[in-house]
Amino acid sequence: MNQQKEIKREGKGTAKLFDERSLAADYATLPPLIQQGWQVLDIGCGTGAISKDIANLVGETGHVTGIDHTAYFIESGRETYADVKNLDLIHADIFIYSPLKKFDLIVAARVLQWLSNPQETIARLKSMLKPGGILSILDYNHEALQWRPQPPVSMLKFYATFLRWRADAGMNNHIAEDLPGYFEEAGFKATEVLDASETYTKGEANFEHKAGIWSSVAQMTQLVEEGYITDDDRLQAIAKYNEWIQSDAQLMVMKLTEVRGVNE
Repeated sequence: MNQQKEIKREGKGTAKLFDERSLAADYATLPPLIQQGWQVLDIGCGTGAISKDIANLVGETGHVTGIDHTAYFIESGRETYADVKNLDLIHADIFIYSPLKKFDLIVAARVLQWLSNPQETIARLKSMLKPGGILSILDYNHEALQWRPQPPVSMLKFYATFLRWRADAGMNNHIAEDLPGYFEEAGFKATEVLDASETYTKGEANFEHKAGIWSSVAQMTQLVEEGYITDDDRLQAIAKYNEWIQSDAQLMVMKLTEVRGVNE
C-alpha cells in the first residue's frame, strides 16, 4: 500500500494464518449487511479467506474482487479458492488499482491500521463506490488492549515499544476511534459505528492461540534491527508471555470497531 511501513509478513506460515480467517469469526458484524447480487471490493484481502465467504453470500449474480499488495498471498489464494467462480483476487496497490466498475460495498478489515495515510485511503475508496454504496472499515484501537491479569513486564515493555515503532512510522494506534471523523471528512453520510471487539477467555478452545498473537508479533526482528529493543529483551518477552498464557492469563480483549458510511 502507498506510504506503508508494516511488519514483514511474507511466507507460507502467514498465508496459512490468513486462511484460518472467516467472515463469521473475523468480521462478524458484516454478514447481515450483505445482499445477493452485490459487487464487492475487499481491500487488503490477504489470501482471500474472508473474500470467498462474502462471495458465497452475494451469490452467483454478485461478484467479489479482492486486492492485496503482497503477491504471494494473492497467488496462494488463487490456488486455494480456485473453485469460487465469483471471486477474483488481484495483486494491486489501492492507489494504482483502477477498476472499470463501481462497487455496492467496499470492505477493509484490519488494513488501515498499517497505513500512514488513512484519510487519503478512505477518500480513494469512496471514489470507487456507486451512489448509495457502502464503505465498511474494521479496525483496532491498540491503545485499548486489555489483559487480565497484566502480563509480565517484559511483554508490557515490548508492547509499548511496538506501539512507539508504529507511531514513529506514521501509523495510528487508535485508528478505530478516529474512523468516524475520517468518514465525515470524506463526505460520508449516515455513518454507523458497531462494536466488534474480540474477547478471549481462559478455557475457550482458541484462547491460547488468540492470546498468543503477541508472541507471534514479537517474533519480528524489525524492532531489533531498527534499534527499538534488544534481541534479549524481545526473546524474554516471548518466553515470559508464553509462560503467562499457560499459567495466570484469564482474559484478553482487543478493541475492534466497524465503521460504515453511505456514499450519497
